[in-house]
Amino acid sequence: MDTSTATGATPVTAVEKSAIRKVAMRLVPFVALMFFINYLDRTAIGFAAPNGMNSDLALTAAQFGFASGIFFLGYIVLEVPSNIALHKFGARRWLARIMVTWGIVAVLFTWVQNYTQLATLRFLLGVAEAGFFPGAVLFLSLWVPVRYRTRILALFYLAQPLTTVVGAPLAGWLIQQHDVFFGLEGWRFMFLGVGAPAIIVGVIAWFYLADSPKDAKWLTKEEQDWLTTALSKEDAGKGPQKHHGLKAAFGSGRVWMLSLIYFGFIYGLYTLAFFLPTIISGFQESAGVTFGLIERGLITAIPYVPAAIVLYLWSRDATKRGVKTWHISIPAVVGAVSIPLALYAGSPAATIAVITVTACAIFAALPNFWSVPTQFLSGAAAAAGVALINTVGNIAGFAAPYITGAIHDATGAYTVPMFVVGGFMLLSAILMVVLDRRGRTATTAAPLEEKSA
Repeated sequence: MDTSTATGATPVTAVEKSAIRKVAMRLVPFVALMFFINYLDRTAIGFAAPNGMNSDLALTAAQFGFASGIFFLGYIVLEVPSNIALHKFGARRWLARIMVTWGIVAVLFTWVQNYTQLATLRFLLGVAEAGFFPGAVLFLSLWVPVRYRTRILALFYLAQPLTTVVGAPLAGWLIQQHDVFFGLEGWRFMFLGVGAPAIIVGVIAWFYLADSPKDAKWLTKEEQDWLTTALSKEDAGKGPQKHHGLKAAFGSGRVWMLSLIYFGFIYGLYTLAFFLPTIISGFQESAGVTFGLIERGLITAIPYVPAAIVLYLWSRDATKRGVKTWHISIPAVVGAVSIPLALYAGSPAATIAVITVTACAIFAALPNFWSVPTQFLSGAAAAAGVALINTVGNIAGFAAPYITGAIHDATGAYTVPMFVVGGFMLLSAILMVVLDRRGRTATTAAPLEEKSA
C-alpha cells in the first residue's frame, strides 16, 4: 500500500537542515569509501580471473565459480552474530575491526598457489567481512529520521557502481605494474594493491566514526538534541510495528519475504560482477579484436556510470514521493527482461548496452529496498533483521557464480544461466507486489500496520 506523504509535508527548520547536511557530508562519504573498498576486495577475483589467475592456477569455470561463491558461506554463517555484536559494542569499534581483519586476509591472496588455497582464502574473507554491509546500512539508518533515509542510503549506495567505474580501470592498472613492484604477477599485485587500503581505512575508522549523534563533536548541541529527539519520537511512534527482540525479527513474515526479494537482486548483481570481465574477454575472440588491460577495465566500467546516475535520480524521486512498491518492483522487472536479452544483442556494443540497462535496474532498486526494514524494526531486532535479510539474500552470492559457472561448463554457453538470473529477478518483482497487497510490509515513508496473512 502506498500511503506516504512527500518529504516536504512538514516544515524544515534551520537546525534540522544543518544536522542532516552535516551527517550527509561527514559520515556518508567515509562509510561509502569503506563500502567501496569492501566491494572492490570481494569482487577483485573477477578482475584477476581473465588476467592470469585462472590460467596460472589451472581453474575450470566451475572451480572459479565455486571459489568466487564460497566467500558467502563464511559470510552467511557469521552475518547475524556480527551485527548483534555491532549493536552491543558500537558501530565505530566493530566496523573498524571488520575492515582491518578482512584487509589482512585480502592481502594474503597475493601469495595463493592453487585452487585449494584460493577457495580457503575466499571462505576466510567472507568470515572476516561478515556483518560489514548490514552494519553500515544499520549505522547510517540510525543517524537520520526515516524521511531522509532513502536519500542517505542512496548516497551511500553510489559507492557500489562507482567501485566498478573506478575499480575496474584501477585493477587493470595495478595488473600492469608487476614489473615495477616486487616482481609479482600482475593479478597478484592487484590483490595486494586493493587489500592494503582496507587495513589503513579500518584504523582511521576507529578514530573518525561516532556511534550516535550525542557522541558527534562535529554537531552543535542543538543539532545533537534535534536528531536524538526526532529519532526517539520516531522509534516510539512505531507502535505495534516496534519490534525489539531477536525472536520478533526471526519470526517476522515481512523479514523473510524481504530476504527472498533481496536474493533475486543479489543473484543478478553478482552474476554481473563476477562474469562480466570474462564475458568481455570473450568479445575479443568473437569480434577479432584485442583490448589492453586498462581498456578492458574501462569497458567493464561502462554499465556502471549510467547505473550510478539512475540510482541517484530514482532514489531522489523515492525521497520526494515516499518509497512506493513500484520503486522496487519496476526495476526488478526491467532487470529480469534485460539480462536474457543480452544473449541476443548480436555485437559487443549492443551487449554492453543491454547489460547497462540491467545494472541501472538493479542499482535503482537497492537503496529503496534497504529503506524498508528499519521502518518496522528497532533495537536488537533491527540489527538482527537487517543482517538476516542480507544473509539470506547473499546466499545468492554463493549460488549465482557457482550455478552460472557449472551450467556454462555443462552447456558450453551462458544462455541458460542468464535465463536463470532473469527468472530470479522476476520472482523478486512478483514477491514485492504480493507482499504489498497482503499488507505485510511498509513500502512508504510511514510504516503500515501489519496485517495477518
